[in-house]
Amino acid sequence: MKRPMSEIELVEGFSNALDNGHIYICIQPQINHATGRMVGAEALMRWSDPELGIQFPGDFVPVLEKHDLIYRADLCVFEQVCNFQREQLDTHANIVPVSVNLSRYDIYHRDYIDQIEFIRRKYNIPVKYLRIEITESSAIGGMELVQSVVDKLHEYGYLVEMDDFGSGYSSLNVLKDLEVDIIKLDMRFMQGEIGGRGGIIISSIVQMAKWLKTIIIAEGVETMEQADYMKSIGCNYIQGYIYSKPVPADEFREMLKTTHHEPLKPAMKMIQEMDAGKFWNPDTLETLIFSNFVGGAAIFTYDREKKALDVLRVNEKYLTELGMNQSESDIIHEDPWWCFGEDAKSKYIACLEQAIDSNEEAVCETWRNITSKCCGDDKVCIRTTMRKIGSTDNHYLIYSMIQNITSEKRRFIEVSESEKKFRMAGEHANIYAWEYEIATKKMRPCFRCMRDLSLPPLIENYPEPVIESGLFPADYADMYREMLHRIDEGSPAEEAVIPLTVGRIPFIVRYSTEFDENGKPVKAYGSATLIVDNDKIEKETEELIKEGQ
Repeated sequence: MKRPMSEIELVEGFSNALDNGHIYICIQPQINHATGRMVGAEALMRWSDPELGIQFPGDFVPVLEKHDLIYRADLCVFEQVCNFQREQLDTHANIVPVSVNLSRYDIYHRDYIDQIEFIRRKYNIPVKYLRIEITESSAIGGMELVQSVVDKLHEYGYLVEMDDFGSGYSSLNVLKDLEVDIIKLDMRFMQGEIGGRGGIIISSIVQMAKWLKTIIIAEGVETMEQADYMKSIGCNYIQGYIYSKPVPADEFREMLKTTHHEPLKPAMKMIQEMDAGKFWNPDTLETLIFSNFVGGAAIFTYDREKKALDVLRVNEKYLTELGMNQSESDIIHEDPWWCFGEDAKSKYIACLEQAIDSNEEAVCETWRNITSKCCGDDKVCIRTTMRKIGSTDNHYLIYSMIQNITSEKRRFIEVSESEKKFRMAGEHANIYAWEYEIATKKMRPCFRCMRDLSLPPLIENYPEPVIESGLFPADYADMYREMLHRIDEGSPAEEAVIPLTVGRIPFIVRYSTEFDENGKPVKAYGSATLIVDNDKIEKETEELIKEGQ
């Protein structure tokens, strides 16, 4: 640049610059950092005076705005982009969508959108190859007007981008009220140290954009560290000097020849029945159901490539089921895997993968080591039912419900261990064992009972089927019924000698009763121990000795 043009020079030379191509476009690519492929580009206005050289946009754009000339310059840029895209189409060359800026001053020219639509049709460019960018500052102070412009652009089929998001003071209000298709994130948040408070804000914006089904592009990315960080939080689309500065149209045309391209992929797609807007609204039925009627429930995202979870929301019943006085903050801000051992983590991931691939519910049970400041450490078993409710690329939105089954599992383990030990002892001591449910009159026999006495795994209306089978002799049947009746009435223990089977082999039959917290009998554990006849054993031994002699 030889020197900046003065305000008078800029205004007086403007028409000549338009007519002679001194105002022209440079194009900067937008790249998917995960694949290295181009997904689009942005056209930027440049001015080169034959005598005074390149002029900085920061010098000439404010002057054009001040003198109400910017809309003519923006129309010129739009026409140059259409001409570029027409040449690409006519030569069957590679083509990507190109974004064109619409300034806040253009918005006040009520026929501006009709004018760009006229130009597009003149060049016969499919609308999918053009995007319109509005700046966040355009919306401040004139939201209704801007929304009408966005609506009209949508009617014509244009995708609308919000440029410089985060640079103003009302970003969230603007995003709430304007239904834009793409957010271009201002990377000034990331100046200085990567991460920190700026990183937290950016990560939150990326997650929020997914819920709004809005594509997000990080603009102004200059270093690999910044690009990798954006990719790590789920924003793959990058525009900035790390890949390319804005280049003249001919140079960009050559770039298209050597760079693979792909379409922008939509943000997280929800299942048909799921409306994210209603779900996050505290006054909707969806939120009422989530908070009060569905048991312990959570919403989280799953990065399939990194095997990473990010908990977005839990309800009160989730915290109750998990126990250990956990808070919602504890769950959301801690590493979700901190309480999982390696085996439990592998099991949980396998269940997630099943839910994703099948598009149906998947269930798993995992032991977790929970720690809280007030309650110390505990090991709990959680049954999780999960289902995919949204997806984009390798990221999935998962709805899960949990049930704390620790007591049930520990009881099962205790019974299994007792049964195992009892079975082993019974094999050596000629003992049969069974479990009797008092309320239902169901009997569950041990392995030896089923093996030696041909009993089924479950006997209903006990003891009648066993009496009918002849296991209890008829003359002892009433005695045994009375024994069980006393157990039903709350006797803590019963014992009797009863001959069993048609061989009338004597056994000691014993019962011990289990009571609930109210003292009501719930179960009884029975056993039958063979009575050994020592005289008979000695006689049989003597006979064997004689036979051996």
